[in-house]
Amino acid sequence: MKILSAELVCSAAFPAQFPQENLPEVAFIGRSNVGKSSLINSLLRQRRLAHTSSTPGRTQQINFFKINGKFFFVDLPGYGYAKVPQVLQQSWKDLIECYLKGRKQLAIRILIVDSRIGPTEQDLYKLKWLQQNSLPFFVVSTKADKLSRMELQKSLQHAQRFSGGKPVVAFSAVKKLGHDTVWSLLHPHIKMTSSHS
Repeated sequence: MKILSAELVCSAAFPAQFPQENLPEVAFIGRSNVGKSSLINSLLRQRRLAHTSSTPGRTQQINFFKINGKFFFVDLPGYGYAKVPQVLQQSWKDLIECYLKGRKQLAIRILIVDSRIGPTEQDLYKLKWLQQNSLPFFVVSTKADKLSRMELQKSLQHAQRFSGGKPVVAFSAVKKLGHDTVWSLLHPHIKMTSSHS
């Protein structure tokens, strides 16, 4: 995918603040510190479009990035960060689930897991929730460069057991592993005609 432009359009704390444009959207879901921002930046060949931080829980609103003026990447608040107050965690959960279920522009969801530890209990809850609501998604297993080939294979097999037949893509922002595979899975949903670069 040739990226000609990528810009943060808005950060929404309430559904009323979501963009009104009728463009396809790709949602990125994952625990805090799972490599969500690195995945977004890597796919878009940007360094700091999505904010990466050593402090988990920094993304506190739903961030909408318009890509090539044709579709959106949507960065959701990370779940499972213990230092965030319970009330705030619940408000994020409500906002995220409202978006994931009710947003008609939302074309596909990417559930992100850490390849080093596999799907956590919270990841499995989110995965089951997506399945129960019949929402289209696939799984990206990040930080794949941290594992040996055999360890990575085991990790992917473990994730595949829980994915309900959905694709599980090994990804490394450092080595660009899985970059083209993710774009090929996104392509039908964002209805782009551009070829991969």
